[in-house]
Amino acid sequence: MLPEILEVVMVVSFGISWPLSIIKSYRARTTKGKSIIFLCFILLGYACGIASKIASHNITYVIFFYIINFVMVFIDAMIYFRNRRIDKEQVKE
Repeated sequence: MLPEILEVVMVVSFGISWPLSIIKSYRARTTKGKSIIFLCFILLGYACGIASKIASHNITYVIFFYIINFVMVFIDAMIYFRNRRIDKEQVKE
């Protein structure tokens, strides 16, 4: 039980920043200061965490937090592509 609690604390601690990042990305309307490669590595990490839980047949409530974090990073990545399109449109003007 303690290992699961510690894992939840770790994943939640990492996940606290993602809503703020999403809001900042959405409002900024630019890709400046954002790295899609970084976001892809974070997505890979969360996907591996989810896969690890499934492969080890250790599916507990902790996987829920991995999934939430994955979705938030995915949203941030989608906003990156929206912002990249906005950046390109501003260059044309």
